[in-house]
Amino acid sequence: MNAFYASVTQVLEPELKGKPLLIAGDPEKRHGIILTASYEAKKRGVKTGMPIWEAKMHCPQAILRPPNFAAFMDFSNRVFAILRDFSPLVEPFSIDEAFVELTGTEKLWGSPLQAAQAIKKRIKEEVGILCSVGIGPSKVVAKMAAGLQKPDGLTLLTEADIPRRLWPLPIGELFGVGKRMEQHLLNMGIRTIGDLAQTPPKLLRQRFGVVGVTLRELARGQDSSPVNPSSLDTVKSVGHQITLPKDYSLLKEIKVVLLELAEAVSRRARLGNYLGKTVSLSVRGSDFSGIHRSLTLKEATAYPSVIYETALKLFQQHWPQELPVRLLGVSLGNLVRAEGQQLSLFEPEPQLYQAIDRIKNKFGEKSLLRGSFLLEEGVFYEAGKKQDVGRSPHYLS
Repeated sequence: MNAFYASVTQVLEPELKGKPLLIAGDPEKRHGIILTASYEAKKRGVKTGMPIWEAKMHCPQAILRPPNFAAFMDFSNRVFAILRDFSPLVEPFSIDEAFVELTGTEKLWGSPLQAAQAIKKRIKEEVGILCSVGIGPSKVVAKMAAGLQKPDGLTLLTEADIPRRLWPLPIGELFGVGKRMEQHLLNMGIRTIGDLAQTPPKLLRQRFGVVGVTLRELARGQDSSPVNPSSLDTVKSVGHQITLPKDYSLLKEIKVVLLELAEAVSRRARLGNYLGKTVSLSVRGSDFSGIHRSLTLKEATAYPSVIYETALKLFQQHWPQELPVRLLGVSLGNLVRAEGQQLSLFEPEPQLYQAIDRIKNKFGEKSLLRGSFLLEEGVFYEAGKKQDVGRSPHYLS
């Protein structure tokens, strides 16, 4: 999907179509991060991951909106339903991206190019957003092809096209090459995908082990991994982190942020229909020192109380009390699907959060807030920021 979060928001708010739109974790914070920028904003130099203050320098007229994860999941599910009409082999890669195996469907949909055109048409008409499609003989080639033309692109690459279309691209654009690996490869003089494709495998194995050889194969379009419809069953974790607007030293402030993070993580787990057994905590200080610690629970959960208590325990055990905090992150791992889980008559949290989720799905993420997020009457404490909320939210204590 093209600029997925922004595109969904523009469908929900049609008056935003054609305007530069930024989806940010907290639109009212200068230190928030851009999650997605519409193409109108991208044309002005705004990029995903850019701080809000920098994005506003590039595009002062940009409109900011918070993420609506319930809506994003709904739109994602609608897109995936369309894809599954064309093939039973659909592998979710992220909330807005998938691999589809079309081998053997020619008698139903025609050539892969014809099928791709039909998919694009249905998504545009039925969901209201645009997508870019790549077609190739392997997953890596299809993935790379999808990135060659945005927005609303459709690119078919054959094996013969790889040297001409992919090899001239910078090495950082190869699927599977992150920022750190990119720097390692640049230090070796490997600057393009073609350079990597023609590097002796022995040299890459000596330097990077089997990872180096695998990346060389990807650079040559060689990828034998099948399209796996059950890929989401092996999702490792869901998490959320925040860079604080200033250094935090008081435990009472840190507790509130950890509780917010636990709420956000548990909400994301429930939206994906997951339970998790491992709680992880990331902490970074103002001097960029940091820790990452985990603890595995006896039973899987998707509710904030246990996640919060475990994260707080990890913080108190492993972070020196005298050191200020600048970043906090909480994640839930060892995920399993929540289908068929037996609800306990003696545990009120599952029933409570079923009701909370229905309300938030309908009225938005801030329609219900914890009373402990209040510093004083009418003021909501959100990750270090006071926000006047008036009478609209309902508070839980």
